[in-house]
Amino acid sequence: MGNPLLAFWARLFLGPDHRRDRRVPRAVAADSAAQASATIFLVMRRMRAPLIVLIVIFAVSVLGLTVIPGEDAEGRPWRMGFFDAFYIMSYTATTIGFGEIPYPFTYNQRMWVTISIYLTVVGWAYAIGSLLALMQDRAFRQALALQHFTRKVGRIGEPFVLIAGYGRAGEMLGHALDALGRRFVVLDRSEDRIDELELASHHADVPGLAADARDPGHLAAAGLGHPACEAVVALADDDEANLAVVMATALLRHDVPVIARVTTHGMAERMLAFGGPSVVNPFDCFSNHLRLALRAPASYQLLTWLESGPGAPLPVRGTPPRGGHWVVCGYGRLGRELTADLRREGCEVTVVEPRPEGVVADDLVVADGSEPGVLARVGLEQAAGIVAGTDNDTTNLSLVAAARRLNPSLFVAARQNRPDSTPLFAAMPIDALLVPTEAVAHEVYAQLSTPLLWRFLRDMPERGDAWAADLVERLTGLCGTDLQALWKVTLTPREAPAVTGWLASGEARLGDVLRNPENRDEHLHAIVLLVRRGDDATLAPADDFVLAAGDEVLLAGWPAARRALATTLVVDGVAEYVTTGRRVPSGWVWRRLTRDRADRRRPVGSRVR
Repeated sequence: MGNPLLAFWARLFLGPDHRRDRRVPRAVAADSAAQASATIFLVMRRMRAPLIVLIVIFAVSVLGLTVIPGEDAEGRPWRMGFFDAFYIMSYTATTIGFGEIPYPFTYNQRMWVTISIYLTVVGWAYAIGSLLALMQDRAFRQALALQHFTRKVGRIGEPFVLIAGYGRAGEMLGHALDALGRRFVVLDRSEDRIDELELASHHADVPGLAADARDPGHLAAAGLGHPACEAVVALADDDEANLAVVMATALLRHDVPVIARVTTHGMAERMLAFGGPSVVNPFDCFSNHLRLALRAPASYQLLTWLESGPGAPLPVRGTPPRGGHWVVCGYGRLGRELTADLRREGCEVTVVEPRPEGVVADDLVVADGSEPGVLARVGLEQAAGIVAGTDNDTTNLSLVAAARRLNPSLFVAARQNRPDSTPLFAAMPIDALLVPTEAVAHEVYAQLSTPLLWRFLRDMPERGDAWAADLVERLTGLCGTDLQALWKVTLTPREAPAVTGWLASGEARLGDVLRNPENRDEHLHAIVLLVRRGDDATLAPADDFVLAAGDEVLLAGWPAARRALATTLVVDGVAEYVTTGRRVPSGWVWRRLTRDRADRRRPVGSRVR
């Protein structure tokens, strides 16, 4: 028992939830350990009869050898001891046949050994057959995989992300996290996806388990209770499964942030009731992106470029129409979102839907847009844009081809449903393409890679299209048309010890910090996208922006610039050269020698003693 007085003060000052918060991680860990230990109990239960048979055969055989008398070299009676009998039966029953026998066996002993050999062969055949059957048993393989998976997760000593659902979106997110050097753990119901995960080439070992993420025990085995779990991402194709992951995380580890994929507003409301997780709706994302592309093409270009991650080429900046007549084919989840947003922008929208049951929309045409003559009947030749947003890729491709034939200058937005249709959509002239899995992966990546990038992408459209176009020009002029590294720097004594005094002086200007440590007259190939100070954020600050201690800085640029900036922030001599232009030796020995040499150059009376 603990100290009653300490327990009283803990309840008084820490509240009743303190003990509950401590019990939850322990309960999660205990559940995980119980599931992982199920393997040994399953083996013991299934192999109990074969092992008993083998033990009985060995015991009877050994006992018979000790009871049946033999003869020594002189013909006198001789009985074998238990150890000698066990030794002989061990190399006989295992087919080794070592042959070390003290004395030749009598006929009675040979007969007994012959019987023992056949009995042990039968026993071994029974045991090996049972073991092979156990290895093929689905429950045993699952228990073995769970135990191996739990051990791998338990050995992770660095922060990791738990990904529940490893479809196309999870795969893209996993590769992006791996490129950033971030660890992650995968849960998915499909064994084929887990097999593909194990065959993929990652920088680090990625634990994966074929299990239902809706089971809290599986989440516990995947590291939900692990202290290094920094985030949970629910990317299953089923909204109910994602809701179950959100619920389990909110109730068991409310301190861990959750990002969940969702396709309906009703499900999003149910998720938001559990601690306010970050929900990602691909149709909302595409609708917002399309509105941004119509109003601010440069802002949309910058947003899609940064969301794609390092290595992505600069997308082409489109010239979408500002208004006019639009045709939306398919009034499902995507069609409803786009229709409402286009009408908010002042556009006239005609909806084409072959199944109008339950559809309430103005300017509704009940027809299949891919049929001949339908698009011409709704006035597509004079329209400004079309949305091919059905849930069938063949229909959407037919709509795009027909629309381009009727009106080559039309702005075309399309939806791709299946990943294997990528080559077909890539060959079509499409101005805006929605791939729900890619939209989700890019959105989640923006939130996980660094919160500063998410803040930048959220606030960037408010700065205007001209500002975004200027920033794109600066980025391409300094770093090229392929997106390089994105990283965050926190100006704390731990991460930037060499510039702590400089920051405290109030003279640490951004342009001086970004000087090349090899030649301070050159600027590093990096641009600051955002500086966050408390709750305030400054987007793309100028070179005369004064930095302060505790600032969080988001940068984009070359990997070499990242290493050079890290050197400036850590090494005192490099920071001195960058700020003042005076080269100071870094090591203590060289600083001592330099000071002694300077003292010898001074007049004798001016030396400091």
